[in-house]
Amino acid sequence: MCDYSLHAVSSRPAELAETIVTSGFAGTKTRGFASPADCTVAVCLRPGTEIAFEANAYAEGLLFRRKIGERLARFRQIDLDKAAQHHDALEFANGTIVLLTDLALGQKAKVLQLPVDPAEKPAKTTSTTATTPIERSLV
Repeated sequence: MCDYSLHAVSSRPAELAETIVTSGFAGTKTRGFASPADCTVAVCLRPGTEIAFEANAYAEGLLFRRKIGERLARFRQIDLDKAAQHHDALEFANGTIVLLTDLALGQKAKVLQLPVDPAEKPAKTTSTTATTPIERSLV
């Protein structure tokens, strides 16, 4: 998903195994992910998407960058009950939760895994279990 403050920015869903980069977007102070090839289009992650940064991730602090000390993270949304706040966040393997908008710019990451889409129907499987005497004799 893309945060509420990016609704005026062009966006698209993330793709498996693509490289994304933390970016700022024109007309907004919000940060998020974009493709290195086109930093004007926000790349939106769904909750549960797993990513790996090329190096340990950093967040912006008041004066200096703050080291998170992890590369692996899962996208999630926080504080959904609070309107007009940023909700898009990453939960890192060490338990640290960082808002996307607080990440330092220019960090590259790779999309490792996308969550299952609940709208997709599972593939039909054919049962090989025989239920009648005739079916059992054919197996």
